[in-house]
Amino acid sequence: MPSPTTLQLIGAALFAVALVHTFSTRIFERLAHAQPVHAGLWHLLGEVEIVFGFWAMVLVLVTFAIDGREAAIGYLEGRNFTEPMFVFVIMVVAGTRPVLGFARSVIGQLARLLPLPEVTAVFWLTLALVPLLGSFITEPAAMTLAALMLRSRYFAPGASQRLKYATLGVLFVNVSIGGTLTSFAAPPVLMVASAWGWDNAFMLGTLGWRAALAVAVNATAVTLLFGRELAGLAAAPAGEAVAPAPLPVVAVHLLFLAGVVVFAHHPVVFMGLFLFFMGYTTAYARHQERLILREGLLVAFFLAGLVVLGGQQQWWLQPVLTSLSAEQVYYGATALTAITDNAALTYLGSLVQGLSDEFKVALVAGAVTGGGLTIIANAPNPAAVSILRERFEHQTVAPLPLLLAAALPTLVAICAFRFL
Repeated sequence: MPSPTTLQLIGAALFAVALVHTFSTRIFERLAHAQPVHAGLWHLLGEVEIVFGFWAMVLVLVTFAIDGREAAIGYLEGRNFTEPMFVFVIMVVAGTRPVLGFARSVIGQLARLLPLPEVTAVFWLTLALVPLLGSFITEPAAMTLAALMLRSRYFAPGASQRLKYATLGVLFVNVSIGGTLTSFAAPPVLMVASAWGWDNAFMLGTLGWRAALAVAVNATAVTLLFGRELAGLAAAPAGEAVAPAPLPVVAVHLLFLAGVVVFAHHPVVFMGLFLFFMGYTTAYARHQERLILREGLLVAFFLAGLVVLGGQQQWWLQPVLTSLSAEQVYYGATALTAITDNAALTYLGSLVQGLSDEFKVALVAGAVTGGGLTIIANAPNPAAVSILRERFEHQTVAPLPLLLAAALPTLVAICAFRFL
């Protein structure tokens, strides 16, 4: 293996600093209160969505200084920013009043079929069914819908922090593994599906049914664990109840959503659809609420920063992965995903020739298993954090409680993928 360049070493160091920064955002919030003169700067650095974008900017400036203007611009132009753009667009479209109202109506109808109190049934369905939709409408869309549906009642001020973290941990894990029923919707799967010849039938038969079982177990466990508290939320006000939009408006929104999903890998198409969608929502503003543009842009900035910084990590990540056996790579990928991005890991695997089928399945399974452990482990995670963080103490999702909350659901996923 060739020795890393100076820029690669700096990139790895900045990536490590960004990871530490991600786990230290509360420090900047305290500094904002201690030093009100610079409170704006400290609040900015305390935004978890800003972290990777900020340090990516530092990397670009370092590249300018070391290799010059052309090299820096060439590096940026060589990165693929389709995923950040797509997550921004799908968050805004899926988070609109007509789409959210339609989703809540469907979940409400299904909840009436279950022999459970309505508040408990809706909670269970949101954590069990919506994550599986990530295999069809993409994981970012499923995450956005689930987070918005949970926010009004289950993340209300009266809900305990334990319930909020446990719910978020289960949601992260379930969305990460719930996208494995098909070969086209989850980024970690999509990165390898074409190169390795994986189709929908293969995904459902190898990982999909195991993931669906783990999703159901996780949703059931957290529902039973907090059953009494959930019952107490039955009388809580809906708070952000979504008034029904006219059916033609709902249909148009769903068509836009479907168009964005179908052309998810063609930014020139889905960005064009998005601009058309913005014009449509302006024309029918009476059927809209505030579009989550700010939240979507912050998440896109976070993911774009991860793309820029992640591009300098291949030199050490790929040798680590290829040095492992098929058994070891599952647990190695689960752990590495927590500090990188699961799609980046599987993409690196797709570049390696001569891997066994067992190794390939283990790599992807490990990547999705660890996708709920941290905010950066899976691309849709920052979307939920952006939507829900105001409902947490100090308006911050603390990394350590999140890691602990996701540990048991992750263990369930490990049991499903490795022992069934």
